[in-house]
Amino acid sequence: MARFVVLVAAACFAICQCIAGASAQSFPSRTVKFILPFGPASGADITMRMLSERLSARWGKPVVIENRPGGDGFVAINAFIAANDEHTLLYVPVGTFAVHPYTHEKVPYDAERDLIPVVNVTALVLSAAAPSSLKVNTLREFVELVRSQPGKHNAAAAPGNSDFLMSGFLKSMGMDMAKVPYRDIMQGPGDLSEGRIQLLVSSLAIVQPLAQAGRIKILAVTSRARAPSAPGVPTVKEAGYPALELESISGIFAPRGMPMETRERIAADIQAVIASDPTIKTRLEATGQVVDVRGPAEFAAGIKDLRDKLASIAKILGVKAAQ
Repeated sequence: MARFVVLVAAACFAICQCIAGASAQSFPSRTVKFILPFGPASGADITMRMLSERLSARWGKPVVIENRPGGDGFVAINAFIAANDEHTLLYVPVGTFAVHPYTHEKVPYDAERDLIPVVNVTALVLSAAAPSSLKVNTLREFVELVRSQPGKHNAAAAPGNSDFLMSGFLKSMGMDMAKVPYRDIMQGPGDLSEGRIQLLVSSLAIVQPLAQAGRIKILAVTSRARAPSAPGVPTVKEAGYPALELESISGIFAPRGMPMETRERIAADIQAVIASDPTIKTRLEATGQVVDVRGPAEFAAGIKDLRDKLASIAKILGVKAAQ
């Protein structure tokens, strides 16, 4: 009897494995939709539109992009979860949702349950920049200046993990700066260049044009390595402030229930289409991103690292996560 039970269990396992493998091989069987929490021409939008054409050719099925901006990412995330369809995927920077428990009293979804990692695609390069008129050349000089003149300077950051990171840095370094909120962070670089704000933590891409014009000084990037598009700019670790280091990764998520084999198949296809066209890497670097393809397990590990980083910042700020 025991031997019979073992044989039945083994047979069931084999059948499940065959079904999972078949599911991976048959994906996609119809149009694939990617939901994005940002509008057209954003870094995420540019990335997925480049990949969508090549994925469509590889898969032999249409691939469409649905922009659902607004609500601090909730609009797109809720639409993705409500679809509950393995042919509807979410492309989102991890920081968009990882910071939600610290910035909202209630979060209407469970990220670990509802957002299943498929593949990390890029890392967005974040930077700390100051106006050239401030006459500081390094992040250390900036910190010393602000500390010597408490309450005199203004700071701003892109919403999400950039703002959270900056807030933690200011508090831990004892820097008294007024925070300036923006509905559209794209206005920040202009105000920075005019000296209306003295610190901007945001994507490297939005400050580079004015930096190249000599109106902004990029003090450091928060990534572990220097940005290919700005090799002369040190990392925050090189600048002497490793606590400011943060990897802002972006990737694709699937709904609950997608087999690991299918997730690995999608990850492999993403890797293949990027490897097949060197211009993708070059064009993404021009938008302040770095290609960083990781499969489901590595992506999940990167998400955990970011969550741990945000949790440490929350302790500095005295902020508790929403339940």
